[in-house]
Order: sequence, then C-alpha cells, then structure tokens
Amino acid sequence: MSPTFSETLRAATMPSHEQANHSPYISALLGGELSVDAFGQLASQLYFVYSALEEAAEAMRDDPIAGKFVFAELNRREALREDMAYYFGPSWESQVSELPATAEYCKRIRSVSWSGEFVAHHYTRYLGDIAGGQIIRHRLRKLHGVEGPGSMFYVFDQIPSAPKFRDNYRTLLNEAPWNAQERKRVIIESVRAYELNVAVFAALATKFLTHTSTHGNSTTS
Repeated sequence: MSPTFSETLRAATMPSHEQANHSPYISALLGGELSVDAFGQLASQLYFVYSALEEAAEAMRDDPIAGKFVFAELNRREALREDMAYYFGPSWESQVSELPATAEYCKRIRSVSWSGEFVAHHYTRYLGDIAGGQIIRHRLRKLHGVEGPGSMFYVFDQIPSAPKFRDNYRTLLNEAPWNAQERKRVIIESVRAYELNVAVFAALATKFLTHTSTHGNSTTS
C-alpha cells in the first residue's frame, strides 16, 4: 500500500524536524541550562511568527483548500500576548523586537499566496505545538514552576483531544486536491519552513548562549 501524503510529508520533513528539536538553543532550554528568561526570549520571537501566520490564515480563510485548515482554536497570538506580559511586563510591546532571522521567517510567511505553501507553514508550526510543544510546557513547569501566564502559548484548551485533532488534520492533508507536482511543492515549502525556524533558534543561540557562557546562567544582554 502506498503511503498517504501526510505520511510522505512527515517522512520528508523528519530530518529538518529533528534538526529543529536538537538545536543548541532548544537543547539548552530543555536541559535546564538557561534561566526562565530564555523561555521569554523564545516566546518573543514566536509572537512575531504567529502574528504573521494568523494574518495569513485570515487572508486564506475563503480559499477552498487552505480555508479548511484555518481553525480558530489553534490561534496563538493572544496567548503569546499574555506570555509577553508575564516575561516583560505591561510595556512589553516596547521591549521586544524581531531578530533578523525572525523577520526573514515572517517575510516568507507573508509572501505565500498559494494554498499549499500556506498549509506548509501552518503544518510545521501548529502540529508541532500541539505535540512537541507540550514537552516545553512540561519543562517550563518542572524547571521554573511556571504555569498559566508564561506558558499560555502551549495551552490548547479549546482542543478536547489532541490525537483526534492531529488525525483530522492529516486527513485534510491526504484529501487536499493537490496533484503530484503540487504535493512536491508543499514538501519543499515545509522543509523551508523548518529551515527558517532553525535559523531563528540559531539566532537566539548566538545572542543568548554566547552571553551565557561568558556571564553565567543568564539570558539577558
């Protein structure tokens, strides 16, 4: 039996997925090598990424293919706003800014106009958040005692069953009426999305891990 498209997509992006999961910044974060501020620095960059992605989702809502992937219960921007207030205080909007790698990531998201490219970015972010993101939520709670504000990005309380949601999402991928060439484009864009994500992690590592190694367990510059 031939693999489904969702299986093919998962297999094709697995190396990039693993590279993201084992990037130095994420490894240090989950390994307890960084202060709680490091989670805030990650959240600050994700805020810009999800703002771009959810703007794109709104623009694609009426697309006959992409629109099926637009779920209000996935939206992360408001949760991230709560987290920003936790980490940076009420004036957080004047304290956070995009790293160049994040700006490049957001620029790519905003440039997509075809359903398959949009879904590629949507898929690489949200399915990972629902699954692997829970590992970060657990570590944040265990390492730093943070629950509620500060970790709201990882709380999908409007999704009763994450496994069922992921299964439904994979069914949508399998049923999307893309031809073989279009499916290849989706895979290429998904890999690109992971690469852009890894670049953000690398930028965070360059800015904060270097400082940490010189000045102790701190992520502030």
